[in-house]
Amino acid sequence: MLSVEEYDSPLENKWCPGCGNFGILAAMKDALVKLNKRPDEVLVVGGIGQAAKTAQFIQTNFFHGLHGRALPSATGAKLANHELTVIVNSGDGDCYGEGGNHFMNAIRRNVNLTLLVHDNKVYGLTKGQASPTSDLGFVTKMQVKGVVSERFNPLLVALSLGAGFVARGFSNDRVHTSRLIQDAINYRGFALINIMTPCVTYNKINTHSYYKKRATDLYDTDYVPDDLDKAMKMVQEEGDQMPIGIFYQKEKPILSDRIDVLKDRTLLSREFDSQAVQNFLDKQ
Repeated sequence: MLSVEEYDSPLENKWCPGCGNFGILAAMKDALVKLNKRPDEVLVVGGIGQAAKTAQFIQTNFFHGLHGRALPSATGAKLANHELTVIVNSGDGDCYGEGGNHFMNAIRRNVNLTLLVHDNKVYGLTKGQASPTSDLGFVTKMQVKGVVSERFNPLLVALSLGAGFVARGFSNDRVHTSRLIQDAINYRGFALINIMTPCVTYNKINTHSYYKKRATDLYDTDYVPDDLDKAMKMVQEEGDQMPIGIFYQKEKPILSDRIDVLKDRTLLSREFDSQAVQNFLDKQ
């Protein structure tokens, strides 16, 4: 029987005390145990940033890519080995800023992986600059007169691009976040969970108490996540109520289903024929 301790990493964690990332890490471990996923069956991929460091703090296979480049690496790994459970941990800056193009194209391809975005509305690693999800007027040491760009809405973008699993979580609610992660891993396709994650050091607006007052659990309602129009309307409404849960879920063909040579078996299972490669190159 698996235990959470089997996922504990020996590496020292230097997140700020109170950081929302701790809740996501704990929820991820809990979800993997409940799904009976052994550490060797899991690959956690990160880019650059505090959220991306999650890959170091869980005892599974892990890979660090460049800033914003976690999704291409994760895509390659999943195409090479379909049996791997691939989880990407990224921040709002890493994923929606530097990695915005990869975010959109991973949705279009419908890669069979889970993306957890630790959305703290600020750049935590590089000392508090505004991120794509910072609210209009948000003041930082760099944006001293406030953010002048409209906030990037990742949930709306994902829905508009045809994502089949779109959800939002709250890092403080570990039980709920664990349930979301389990549902995302069980979903066959690209699964996005944008997680409201307080940054206790650089964001004094979107705090733990701010989200606690607003978070409402869709699992506790009769909401059925099968209506795209209703989901798109819901993700545009942010005020006193901020629903957490699955906004939309629909099965659709994944990337490897659309590639003939990957339908039946993975690249990993194929025997490498160097002579065939050379023959191909000689003909070019």
